[in-house]
Amino acid sequence: MSKRDLQSLLDTIDPQAPLADRHLWLIGLFEWIRGKSSNPQAAVSRVQLLLDALATQPGARLRLAAWWAALVETVDFTPLLADFGFAHRTAFASELSDRLRRKVLPASPETQDAAELFPLALPHAFDALWIAALDERQLARVADLLAPPEALLAENAATVSPTAASPWQHTLLDAIAYCAGQVVATGFSPELRLRMGDSARLARPFHGVMIDVEVLRVEVLREPRDVEYLADAVQRLRERLDACRHAANSIYAHLEDNGISVGLVFRLRQLRERLLRIRELLDCVLSDSPPSAAARLLSRLVLVGQERRSVRALVAANSSLLAAKVAERSAETGEHYITRDREAYRRMLRQAAGGGVLTAGTVLGKFALVLLGLSAFWGGVWSSVLYAGSFVLIQLLHCTLATKQPAMTAPAMAARLKQIENQAGVERFVDEVTHLVRSQVAAVLGNVLTVFPVMLLLAWLLQLVLGHPLVKPSEAAHTMQSLNILGPTALFAAFTGVLLFAASIIAGWAENWFVLHHLESAMRFNPAIIRVLGKVRAARWAHFMRDHISGFASNISLGVMLGMVPPLLGFVGLGLEARHVTLSTGQIAGAAVTYGLQSVHMPAFWMCIAAIPVIGALNLTVSFTLAFQLALRAQNVGSPARARIRGAIWKRLLRRPLSFFLPARDKVASAPPPPPPAPPAPPAERIEPH
Repeated sequence: MSKRDLQSLLDTIDPQAPLADRHLWLIGLFEWIRGKSSNPQAAVSRVQLLLDALATQPGARLRLAAWWAALVETVDFTPLLADFGFAHRTAFASELSDRLRRKVLPASPETQDAAELFPLALPHAFDALWIAALDERQLARVADLLAPPEALLAENAATVSPTAASPWQHTLLDAIAYCAGQVVATGFSPELRLRMGDSARLARPFHGVMIDVEVLRVEVLREPRDVEYLADAVQRLRERLDACRHAANSIYAHLEDNGISVGLVFRLRQLRERLLRIRELLDCVLSDSPPSAAARLLSRLVLVGQERRSVRALVAANSSLLAAKVAERSAETGEHYITRDREAYRRMLRQAAGGGVLTAGTVLGKFALVLLGLSAFWGGVWSSVLYAGSFVLIQLLHCTLATKQPAMTAPAMAARLKQIENQAGVERFVDEVTHLVRSQVAAVLGNVLTVFPVMLLLAWLLQLVLGHPLVKPSEAAHTMQSLNILGPTALFAAFTGVLLFAASIIAGWAENWFVLHHLESAMRFNPAIIRVLGKVRAARWAHFMRDHISGFASNISLGVMLGMVPPLLGFVGLGLEARHVTLSTGQIAGAAVTYGLQSVHMPAFWMCIAAIPVIGALNLTVSFTLAFQLALRAQNVGSPARARIRGAIWKRLLRRPLSFFLPARDKVASAPPPPPPAPPAPPAERIEPH
């Protein structure tokens, strides 16, 4: 903008204008300073141009001082300094809805709340850059311009003490008191107080916050000011804030052991930010250069406003700890799916074979539902019940469903990335990768190589009993066509991998929720439950649910998603379907029985057979990749460590490719001899049981 635009702004300064018009003038002034440039120095130059223009126009300067006096008189700055950037209600859901509302609904400049006016006047992160780039001389000139005429006349008056508090300091003290009140209210809430460490709770750091704030106010406003007493009051308040911060940090240890709540994490973050805000306000009160301190605070508030409007920042900041805990819960479960020796490998094959047999029954049930001719919705509902029941039965019989492994084992693998400080650690991690790949190969082979012949046998026996094929020729043709490798099978298989990952997230969340709400203790000690089950049985059921809640949540959610997500997406026009490798293999076998031996001469049959490894690979790869990326973020693993791992894995794959598919032979003969037994302790040092 040109000097003519600036002169137009100066000519339109009107201290007597209505409230909204005065605020619109302020918004227009900042737009002129900001301009169209992304260079902060260009904005600083426009500020200098404004100061020079006002220096040559006494009338405009007086109108600006009067305009500022009217602004200070009508607008409350305390909410801006104390509450801007914080949620009005300390709840994650309400803050999320509030941010969404602010994105949709426009704001009005007709307000007496500086916290509402501030984001309208300084809405861009660029504003923080040019404010921070202003030098002390420019800031001092701005302060002189905004000083009211009465203050200018009183500067030389002998009645005014040089240490007397300014109106700016009064506003800062009010903001500190308001912010401290919010800190005390949060610190006294039962949700946080009962989760603090014992030492922090006994120290009662929040009890004396308001007393220390009031002592600070008294010392700042004292005339003449006692520097020694003021320094002592400041030191006590800083120590009190540190004690409150340590008490808040002790809650995280409780959350790590007893489950994460997004609402609690949100309140903790709000508490810690308010403690930091009090420190910032305190620095402004004590600053020897109030204009510079004010500029730093305003620059900080601009950035706070940017974060305050971001929905993504809110979700990311408050869900990161929950994501870490979900990944940790999944890691604990995933350890059971990793085999490290031949015996474990054979056990995995047996469990996967059992899962394949049970899945054959699931496929039979699915074909039976097709014969009923249900609508898409009700077909999805009963398919969900069938899948969920089948998967839970597989869990209770200690069998394995191959595609559930990757999303569970990925967090367990990511947790080991913190142990790769040297080359030996890298090699140990690569060993774990080979164990994991072998485990998944064994599970897939056990499922697929069992479900196919078992389904052939069951469908053939039912055909003999019923006198007609279980699968109608039209349905068999549809199965062959839909599972053809040349169709959208690969896309559907990748989509199923996303569902598998989602089921693992639900499993981790459910276990965290179970622990967070102390449901194991409730089932074990609740009087009503004990009266019904008895003390011993209640304890047994509590232990059982603690061990199996993750599996139940994963299996039930996966069954519901496999059954309901495709028809729901079809309702809105997205024709995505599920392609689960074990279920698809069973469907191919059922359709093949309808055609009999003729099926081996059908190209469509072999196209479906060729699709099985593709479906399995995409089911495993997509779910593992998504879970592994989540776990990497939760574990804060950087790019250098990931690059080292990739290189080591490729090196192992080139040198020993079979190690990824078959376990090494047990080398009993070459094993090092066991260490000699330790000598018995002398009689005088033995500790006899009482």
